[in-house]
Amino acid sequence: QNVDGLHDRAGSRNVLKIHGDIWINRCVDCGGETRGDVPGSPPRCVCGGLLRPGVVWFGEPLPPQVWDASERASRRAGVFIVAGTSAQVYPAAGLVPLARACGAKVIEVNLEETPLSSLAGFSLRGPCGEVLPELVL
Repeated sequence: QNVDGLHDRAGSRNVLKIHGDIWINRCVDCGGETRGDVPGSPPRCVCGGLLRPGVVWFGEPLPPQVWDASERASRRAGVFIVAGTSAQVYPAAGLVPLARACGAKVIEVNLEETPLSSLAGFSLRGPCGEVLPELVL
C-alpha cells in the first residue's frame, strides 16, 4: 500500500503498487504519466492538462491491472506478511482473507492488534523497522 517508493529503493522486485506511486505525475486530461519534477505552478502536461500525483485517493478505483495481479499473487502466496497497517483500508485489506483462504500462512507485524489479527498464524508486536529485519536473520 505504500506509495513512497521505499520498496523500490530497497531493491524489491515485482512491486504491485495498488495505491500508486507518489513519484509519478498523471495528467487529469490525457492520462499521460511522467516521472520526476515538473516545472511550473501548477504543473502541466505537454498536452496542457494539469498534473496530479500518481496515487489513488480515497474514493477512487484501484488500477484494474494492478489489482488483478495483486489478487493472483495473493491466491498463490505460501506466506503473506501484513506489516504496519490498520487493516481497515479496503479493498487492500481484503487480500489478507483471500490469501488465507487459499492456504497462505499469514504473518502480521504491527504495533497493536487489528481487525485481521485473528487470521494471522503469527502476530508479532512491535515496530516494523525492528521486527521485520529479525524475520530474515
